[in-house]
Amino acid sequence: MLQEKIGLPEDEIKRLIEIPPDFRMGDYAFPCYSLSKTLKKSPNAIAGELAQTLPVVKPIEAIRAVGPYINFFLDKSTQAETVLKTISKERDGYGRRDAGKGKTVVVDFSSPNIAKHLAVHHLRSALIGNAICNVYKTLGYTCVGINHLGDWGTQFGQLIVAYKTWGSENAHHTYTVTDLNNLYVRFHQEAETNPGLENEARAWFRKLETGDPEANKLWQHFKDISLKEFQKIYDMLGIHFDAFVGESFYNIMVEDTVTRIKEKGLSKVSEQALIVDLEPYQMPPCLLRKKDDTTLYATRDIAAAEYRKKTYDFDRMIYVVGSEQKLHFHQVFKVLELMGYDWANRCVHVDFGLMKFKDGKMSTRKGKVVLLEDLLIEAVERVRKIIEEKNPSLEKKETVARDVGIGAIIFADLCTKRNKDVAFDWDEVLNFEGETGPYVQYTHARLCSILRKYGKPVTIDINFALLKEDEAAILTKNLGQFPSVIMKAAEFYEPSLICNYLIDVCGNLNRFYNAHRVLSDDVELTKARILLVDATRQVIKNSLHILGMQAPERM
Repeated sequence: MLQEKIGLPEDEIKRLIEIPPDFRMGDYAFPCYSLSKTLKKSPNAIAGELAQTLPVVKPIEAIRAVGPYINFFLDKSTQAETVLKTISKERDGYGRRDAGKGKTVVVDFSSPNIAKHLAVHHLRSALIGNAICNVYKTLGYTCVGINHLGDWGTQFGQLIVAYKTWGSENAHHTYTVTDLNNLYVRFHQEAETNPGLENEARAWFRKLETGDPEANKLWQHFKDISLKEFQKIYDMLGIHFDAFVGESFYNIMVEDTVTRIKEKGLSKVSEQALIVDLEPYQMPPCLLRKKDDTTLYATRDIAAAEYRKKTYDFDRMIYVVGSEQKLHFHQVFKVLELMGYDWANRCVHVDFGLMKFKDGKMSTRKGKVVLLEDLLIEAVERVRKIIEEKNPSLEKKETVARDVGIGAIIFADLCTKRNKDVAFDWDEVLNFEGETGPYVQYTHARLCSILRKYGKPVTIDINFALLKEDEAAILTKNLGQFPSVIMKAAEFYEPSLICNYLIDVCGNLNRFYNAHRVLSDDVELTKARILLVDATRQVIKNSLHILGMQAPERM
């Protein structure tokens, strides 16, 4: 009806509609500023006229002009019936859509270097990437999660030299990532007084690039050791990858890629290196080959993009990599565009800030770097102590400690807008009353407790008019917004929107719970409120799973 009155397309109207900051101002609002020029009237006058002439039909209860806005008030019982029946019917599937049906999204995330520990600075890419995968899967996309391992480069020549010089003497020793890291550190210490080691390292990497059997065997050994340790951490975080495909995989493709770039007249030699000059696009040159003919990150990323398009025919390719790599991806995407690929503009760099500790450090058993395993173990241990203090008789204490401890880390990371730095403070992260993961998980567990006390099947056969109180109406409306929050999180690659939404839902639930008794002698009222409680529990559970968190039923 609004579309007929103002002559704007439906998509444009949906884009302009807002939610008022105060529920007393209405459920939805349409700003009339964009109509002022066409209708040659002030926005306030347009809003006043439209509010008088628009028909009031269900589910709309009233239409009022408030300044330059037309505010729409929904019938509360109709809204409650629509939202709660939908959640009750769809259950774990509530929030899912088929917007991405038949489409594929490739998400490149985590991407640590082999032969090094997974440390805290690897956490953000892993968690943000995993959440983005879950968001897109929820919207019906086929999502391919790729761990683009840093398993190529001159550092592996250095590691081979270090291993052959100081490491291989103990053939029976079972090597760990710590051992490999120590060898790498020792190489750099020794190279300060013996610069010839660097030449040896370059020679070994060149052998690796040309397929030398010994170099390849050692490199594969280093990779196997690393993947075993990485998988242990990914299992703790509940993260799954569809492919562990590192830079090395694309090595045999690089020559063809460089040839195509040359044939298109895009490359030139500068200071003995092969480059693509990007000065016309206000960027430094994209370096394809160094003067010793070895390839670089950009070359391999271009080859990887070509391979992924051919293999997955993606509709979008998302790189979840830190903000410091912005220029690199601008260069890579520009080269792909200059190569004539019309899909280059569907490649997206999703950047993020750093994780910083409040006191600037955290204890670790392996030196200065804060290891990811240490962080997760400490989180679980801290929650275990809280359980022993507050609820020592809790069933499955170890499982709950793990779910809540690791969940606390996940939520603390994702609740901050991704392009901002995360300020990590243990007291805040594990606060059961603040805007934290444990607070959300505890809210879910409390709702499960109410449902257990009720002890009967939840039914949609209720009088929805009984849910007209302001607190119930606000919570119901909030629950109905979940699908649109997921869509927005996908549009902006922003998992924090789901975290913020969860905090809103929990806050609205607690205001409802504090104002109204759920279980009472009034059978019909109890049934209605139990349905609202169960729907809220379901939405919290679904939201947590998108973030990669568990939803404990007892805490």
